[in-house]
Amino acid sequence: MALHETPLPGPGGPAPSAAADGAAAPALDPHDRGRLLAGAHHDPHALLGAHPVPGGVAFRALRPFAREVSVVVDGVRTPLVSEGDGLFSAVLPLDEVPAYTLAVAYGDDEPVETHDPYRFLPALGDFDLHLIREGRHEELWTALGAHPMTHQGVTGTRFTVWAPNALGVRLATDFTYWDGTAFPMRSLGSSGVWELFLPDVGEGTCYKFEIHSRHGHRFLKADPMARRTEAPPNTASVVTASHYRWGDDEWLARRGDVPVHEAPFSVYEVHLPSWRPGLTYRELAEVLPAYVKDMGFTHVELMPVAEHPYGPSWGYQVTGFYAPTARLGTPDDFKYLVDALHRAGIGVIMDWVPAHFPRDDWALARFDGEPLYEPGDSRRADHPDWGTFTFDYARTEVRNFLVANAVYWCQEFHIDGLRVDAVASMLYLDYSREDGGWEPNAYGGREDLAAMAFLQEMNATVYRRCPGVVTIAEESTAWGGVTRPTDTGGLGFGLKWNMGWMHDSLEYVAHEPVHRKYHHHEMTFAMVYAYSENYVLPISHDEVVHGKQALVSKMPGDWWQRRANVRAYLGFMWAHPGKQLLFMGQEFAQGAEWSEKAGPEWWLLDEGYHSAGDHRGVQDLVRDLNAHYRRLPSLWQRDTDPSGFRWVAVDAADDNVFAFLRYDTEGRPLLAVSNFSPVIRHDYRFAVGDDVVAWEEILNTDAARYGGGDVVNPDPVKSEDGHVRLTLPPLATVWLAPTPL
Repeated sequence: MALHETPLPGPGGPAPSAAADGAAAPALDPHDRGRLLAGAHHDPHALLGAHPVPGGVAFRALRPFAREVSVVVDGVRTPLVSEGDGLFSAVLPLDEVPAYTLAVAYGDDEPVETHDPYRFLPALGDFDLHLIREGRHEELWTALGAHPMTHQGVTGTRFTVWAPNALGVRLATDFTYWDGTAFPMRSLGSSGVWELFLPDVGEGTCYKFEIHSRHGHRFLKADPMARRTEAPPNTASVVTASHYRWGDDEWLARRGDVPVHEAPFSVYEVHLPSWRPGLTYRELAEVLPAYVKDMGFTHVELMPVAEHPYGPSWGYQVTGFYAPTARLGTPDDFKYLVDALHRAGIGVIMDWVPAHFPRDDWALARFDGEPLYEPGDSRRADHPDWGTFTFDYARTEVRNFLVANAVYWCQEFHIDGLRVDAVASMLYLDYSREDGGWEPNAYGGREDLAAMAFLQEMNATVYRRCPGVVTIAEESTAWGGVTRPTDTGGLGFGLKWNMGWMHDSLEYVAHEPVHRKYHHHEMTFAMVYAYSENYVLPISHDEVVHGKQALVSKMPGDWWQRRANVRAYLGFMWAHPGKQLLFMGQEFAQGAEWSEKAGPEWWLLDEGYHSAGDHRGVQDLVRDLNAHYRRLPSLWQRDTDPSGFRWVAVDAADDNVFAFLRYDTEGRPLLAVSNFSPVIRHDYRFAVGDDVVAWEEILNTDAARYGGGDVVNPDPVKSEDGHVRLTLPPLATVWLAPTPL
């Protein structure tokens, strides 16, 4: 029976007994003994294990509830003396410390031979500890946490945890019934790291760390570096090792060939647990890549995958920063899904949440009895919006924890991009705080200088270590330089969500057409600042929950008009400078708000549903938008170049008409025209220049196949004196390209 299979009897311990062969070991110092048994000793290896003493070698073991413990040397078993409280010891007349094992018996069971955890040297090297102290360990997950390994010729698991304020740390496991008494860990000096190599323990073992704080409290904590967890509501960490063999070498080799801001980038945002409720990572791998590929999106963006206890948080309150949620399978199962997406030609972006963490008492909050991952000042630690804690970005080890975490997902799980959530809440000391509820920085300003430095370091490190990866900021203010390189003072993100465009454009289309002329600027203003950053245009999950209504339900008018408005809006969006992002369910005009319990309303597309054709029409449009988008470089090649865009009709407010040209790097144009009025406009004249002889309509959101009225321009439209005359369908967007295309 292996050590982790050994059952423990009920409460109570054996009475002291005499050794059969070994002499009694020198008694422990009462103070050391008390600290050891209380779990408050920094160096249990100095008290336990084997040590030279006058007259031989002293052996001491801590085995609570054991009936007897013996030391086995060269096959000879020598009983140890019980000292009470689970301590057993003896001195053997040996010249040096030998190779040995322990034979431990519980209750009426026969003794089981096992290795002594306290005979091993530290399994973590000095260089790792140096990097941890410096806050520069870019592969921190290889040093901290639980790692199955062979150490000094013995297989087992190395457990390490950073808890610098603890008086003592012990390992509690499922096989010790969550009692950490038997396995105190040792402190590795000024690093604040505690370590224990546990022989005979391997993958699948559930564990936590029992922390003894300097205030005298003891509590169990999940491993901050756990790479696998129990499925919620259970909260233990799980020993794991990856055995996955990737098949995406070709994808990784070419993903960085073209800078992301010069490449097509059309994103389908997905909440994995609800996209097809009940499916595991591996089951999702059989259907999600095929659907996304069929719809023509270049990437998926996964709402947070890291472990979180509360499902309705959608993953934005993370407790297991290094563990994919166990709700859907193992870490290797998640790798299988990423691999399947890559083999289908789909990039994978993951929402990443370094802005805050929940207060659950078994997780990061006051981890070692003190503020550790959070600042000590409650004015900075408390996040007023979400009832969570913010991270202490000024602390080197905390910054290292987060920077390494960003690298971890990209390196270990082949993630192609990190969308960083709630960046604005990190950047401003006064974010959502009242006067007097925050303290200015050293220069008297409201900027969080430590958070700025962290974001710069994170971006620089990820781009250096993981070629082809993109970082994306969800930053809702006008902070300058979000996507400017760090060496010129920027934050270093590759892309930024354009929250201003999102709010303005949704506000515009929510108005009745008769009132839209008074809000015309809401559709044109984004071009005033369109090249200040590298932008993504996001119609995300945040816009279709909490009473905001689904995209089609935001629109005015009857059912036909609402769908027409959606189609026109999507046509405008896909042609507008900036990358594209659309949340699941909006691609087929789901009318209800998204629910994490129900997911998208796929039944709307079923043959038997009376309005299935209406929803399929919008779905067909999104598929065609993506297909045209990917084959037309004018729509993405010069997204960050002002010379790639020209207004054709910017002030036609009375008509609710917008028109502009997009150009690729060779000057080939695309003309996009949107009519947000419910009337047909015949013979509408635009000045487009005389570079193009004739234009061909390549997409019309009013086409019958999309559910529209089929008001189209079927024949090539000739340019006369630099002008064209078009028929504009109602509530529609048309795209025209030079003919022949």
